[in-house]
Amino acid sequence: MPKKPFSSAKPKSSSPDRKYPVNEEAELLSFLITHLNQGRNSIKSLLARGQVYVGERAETKYNYMLKPGQLVTIRKEGTTETVPLAGLVILHEDDDLIVVNKDSGLLSIASDKEADLTAYRQLTAHVRVTDPKSRIFIVHRLDRDTSGVMMFAKSEAVQQKLQTNWQEIVKERSYVALVEGTVKKNEGTIKSWLKETSTLRMYSSDRPNDGQLAVTHYKLLQAGRQFSLLEVHLETGRKNQIRVHMQDIGHPVVGDKKYGSRAKPIPRLGLHARVLAFEHPSSGKLMRFDTGIPKLFYSPFKGEK
Repeated sequence: MPKKPFSSAKPKSSSPDRKYPVNEEAELLSFLITHLNQGRNSIKSLLARGQVYVGERAETKYNYMLKPGQLVTIRKEGTTETVPLAGLVILHEDDDLIVVNKDSGLLSIASDKEADLTAYRQLTAHVRVTDPKSRIFIVHRLDRDTSGVMMFAKSEAVQQKLQTNWQEIVKERSYVALVEGTVKKNEGTIKSWLKETSTLRMYSSDRPNDGQLAVTHYKLLQAGRQFSLLEVHLETGRKNQIRVHMQDIGHPVVGDKKYGSRAKPIPRLGLHARVLAFEHPSSGKLMRFDTGIPKLFYSPFKGEK
């Protein structure tokens, strides 16, 4: 039988919740590693499944700062029927895939920092509530600070089908971008070959066929004296494509210091994956998800005539 992921000892259904008083300030993950006789991955699973409570509230953030006088409770397995999702909303789920709306600031998948909460890790915990052997598979990614619609596969076969036939299966993929400056043209297309530096920064090469071909189409939704709101359609899906291309035309995405932005009129990156439409990999049915335009993207235009 597979080993239970949440305890190093054989679980007993009648075992009480475990309670640990906090005597000094500490990050939640460090506190749990100190007090629980379990491995790091097992503790991460406890957090992702919503079994760790600080006071009366389930806490899933690894870097949550505990203060003296608080009480940390580990609820026994089976107490939580659903996994609380942080920075994620599930838009659709079936036997083949999960479609979500991701908040800005949440990683799609793991980074070098083991303690980072990710969409992948949370959704893995979500599917394992009903089947401990379940897995999910990355189909495509969004940058950490880009919000919007994402899709994950529930099997490797579905993942391979979606990735191999991405250009045929995906019928629409559009973003909204809040950019610096007044965009003069109502619409336009940007085409370049993207390359990556040793510091993982993408840039457009001046030489044809020198790098990966990237094609971005945009339409102007609203223009102000200092900022513009664009609808952006991707013909190709390269790393940081929109961010590089907006810099190339002299209108970097707001808040994107890495790619030339100097303004931060909103407390996040001004990029949102709004629409994803695709043929379902099993049924062939057309599915379309529109997450709208974040209200925050309109705030720089308030007061302008």
